[in-house]
Amino acid sequence: RAAIERTGHSVRYDGSYRQIDYPGGDVPSTVGVCTDVVIRAYRALDIDLQQRVHEDMLSHFGEYPQIWDLRGPDSNIDHRRVPNLQVFFSRHGTELPISIDPAEYRTGDLVTWTVGGNLPHIGIVVDRRSPGDQRPMIVHNIGAGPKLEDILFAYPITGHFRFRP
Repeated sequence: RAAIERTGHSVRYDGSYRQIDYPGGDVPSTVGVCTDVVIRAYRALDIDLQQRVHEDMLSHFGEYPQIWDLRGPDSNIDHRRVPNLQVFFSRHGTELPISIDPAEYRTGDLVTWTVGGNLPHIGIVVDRRSPGDQRPMIVHNIGAGPKLEDILFAYPITGHFRFRP
């Protein structure tokens, strides 16, 4: 429900770096990217991914991708990067096999994809079904704000996670 609720918000796609409070920080509610859909959905459940990712990165920075030339964690942005969320969810949730069977994807699961050739993307599996009841629907933001769409198999899947803290 927290993910579906996100689709009622008007959000301009903007992944620019911003200084935010810690813990409990967020970019302005009128802006965001795919990761912000996930962060805000979990925050509605009193789970602060900003804090959890930052604390894990403080202790295990070397386990996270070293693709941004950083020397340490940054609580302003780390939780807003799909590759970091992939590591976090694999470390603190369950990393599940990537499957072409829609029955393997359950409500609340997190799925990551590569879109546009090389851009990481993330969305949340919800309890709604595609037309014809073929696939679970996904809540995500790929540029036009949070949307409920039938995109589970629209892009190459790079990760499937279950995070139930």
